[in-house]
Amino acid sequence: MKRPLIIAAGVLALGAAGILSMMAVSPISAQSASTQVATVETETFAIENMTCALCPVTVKKAMQGVDGVRSVDIDFDAKTATVAFDPALTNADTIAAASTNAGYPASLRG
Repeated sequence: MKRPLIIAAGVLALGAAGILSMMAVSPISAQSASTQVATVETETFAIENMTCALCPVTVKKAMQGVDGVRSVDIDFDAKTATVAFDPALTNADTIAAASTNAGYPASLRG
């Protein structure tokens, strides 16, 4: 009869210790996250050679493969890609080169 009681007490103690450790870590991690403000730039690229439904998928995959790219939005009808990226990690030329290397030359849209 004592064994289930001891096991239940142990589980309860471990659960309480886990909750306390999360509470102790949370303010520290929240503080460090708030001090790290990421800068995001957005550029729109004109994409040549997009003629079929698979083309935007290939362009998006190539651009998303660049370190620092946050999002890629392809407009097939306008033949453009709008890319949000961290300028500390990459730049527009590198993103355009990734698309060009995939077979779809890209240039900044003016």
